[in-house]
Amino acid sequence: MTSRISLLPDHVANQIAAGEVIQRPASVVKELLENAVDAKASKIQLIIKDAGKTLIQVVDNGSGMNRLDIRLAFERHATSKINLAKDLFTLNTKGFRGEALASIAAISNIETHTRTTSDEVSHCIRIEGSKIKNQSLSTKPQGTSVAVKSLFFNIPARRNFLKSDVIELRHIIDEFQRVALAHPEIKLLFFNNGSELFDLEPCNSRKRIISIFGSKWNNQLVPAEESTSLTDLKGFVVKPEFSKKTRGQQFFFVNNRFIKSPFLHHAVSSAFEGLLRPGYHPGYFLYLSIDPKKIDINIHPTKTEIKFEEEQSIYAILRSAVKHSLGVFQVMPTLDFDQNRDLDVPYRFKEKTPLTPPIEVDSSFNPFKNPSTLPKTNKREKEGLLPNIHLNPDREYIKNNNLINVPQSTRFFQLFSKYIVCPLQTSMLLIDQRRAHQRVLYERFLASITEKTSLSQQLLFPLEVELNPKQIEEYHQNKEILLALGFQMELKGKKTLEIVGSPENCPHSKIESVIETLLSGENSGQSIEHLSQADQIAKTLAKTLSIKSGEVLTPIEQQVLLDNFFGCKETSVSPFNKSIFISLEKFEIEKKLN
Repeated sequence: MTSRISLLPDHVANQIAAGEVIQRPASVVKELLENAVDAKASKIQLIIKDAGKTLIQVVDNGSGMNRLDIRLAFERHATSKINLAKDLFTLNTKGFRGEALASIAAISNIETHTRTTSDEVSHCIRIEGSKIKNQSLSTKPQGTSVAVKSLFFNIPARRNFLKSDVIELRHIIDEFQRVALAHPEIKLLFFNNGSELFDLEPCNSRKRIISIFGSKWNNQLVPAEESTSLTDLKGFVVKPEFSKKTRGQQFFFVNNRFIKSPFLHHAVSSAFEGLLRPGYHPGYFLYLSIDPKKIDINIHPTKTEIKFEEEQSIYAILRSAVKHSLGVFQVMPTLDFDQNRDLDVPYRFKEKTPLTPPIEVDSSFNPFKNPSTLPKTNKREKEGLLPNIHLNPDREYIKNNNLINVPQSTRFFQLFSKYIVCPLQTSMLLIDQRRAHQRVLYERFLASITEKTSLSQQLLFPLEVELNPKQIEEYHQNKEILLALGFQMELKGKKTLEIVGSPENCPHSKIESVIETLLSGENSGQSIEHLSQADQIAKTLAKTLSIKSGEVLTPIEQQVLLDNFFGCKETSVSPFNKSIFISLEKFEIEKKLN
């Protein structure tokens, strides 16, 4: 009888195992950096070419391996970290399964040099697709150098699924930063295509955060610390006013291992209750030290998930520590984000006797000569809330499909500081002001990029913005698009961006925040592959500069917005595919009243 079941060849089994551990070049970076940390290295270099597709090399000055160990290291389930099953619950190392190097070797060409303190020369091994091609002596210093070349060369389908170099490099930077934050005592260097991205000297946790993300972070961090019999907690939380809508500032480390935990994130979020604007997420860099016997890190191949024995207690300790820290440093919920700030009475005027306002009369005003006189623009309009939009009060507002005509005599008004209501003869339009403005700005920015017709406004004084290495890479990748939008800028030195001009649609007060948003790379992972980078930047810029829900608009601002909105090519949905308006027919309203 012929058996239908057979054992897989070793090289096929290794490729399958590699699919669980090695998903992209960043996965290789993570494993090699963690191996270097486990080798007690005090200096680690990461060298990348073509976002890791051509070369990923990690060089350390750690303990190294001898002639026998270097050969065994690339066998499956070969490890120096554990001997018995119970050792899984006393782990203090990054790796322990013995799968990483075998998985990497199955899908790439590897050249490794290693030397221990007792060896006079180093040992070299070359492997291609799990097959050892050569083992020899070499002359390298103490430590280990692992060069991974031609990743996924024997799995074309997996290589084709990789994203662009820009996106893959972002993932690599993320993994590098996680290791750097977990081990500030180690000197780390990062070279990409021959240029230096990071040169991190040994320091404390706070200085390491600042050296990675920029000096401005020094004023954004609030220390958090707690010591109990269950866990020791140290680290920092980001002040609420510097929180973001995207989740790029959340770092949990358990026993110096980066983890992802929605459960613990909820604990921190609950401590920030009343301090964050709706839709914003707290930022934090939190380090927990827990007895290895009370956690299980062997629940996922990438080891980024942990199971806690006493998770409810960890939750309570974390929430309490963060809440206490915010209280000690006087970060209190003093802002009511639903309140109209324009109605607040300045503190210095609360005890002051009000003065009789002066009366001004325009003797030249004659309403019969100019019946369509419009109110003067206010300061916000001059600063560019709805900039460069020319009014034409004599024309009708016409929707593209010609199904809706809004006559000039229509009386529109703002509802809930969020919607603009346009009564028509037999219906009523309810327009979301934020989404409508996003559509206006998006089409304008996209046209500026594709047609290169954007006008730039010169700044009276140049604006300097400090960039971190990740933002510098974004700048080089998107420089042409930013120039087409109307930004005039130049990189001075290693990390200072000098801006001398900006798009005329961008108020001066928002230039720095706009630049940081465009260069953050936080939205790139969400973009669909076939959409161009220009389209994504136009969307991000429109979202950043659009008026917000809750902003009170004057009648002229409402008219300007509607005038331009109904002139858009697309009026049904926002750039993010959200409905911009709804139409309520007269019979629907009457039906609800019956």
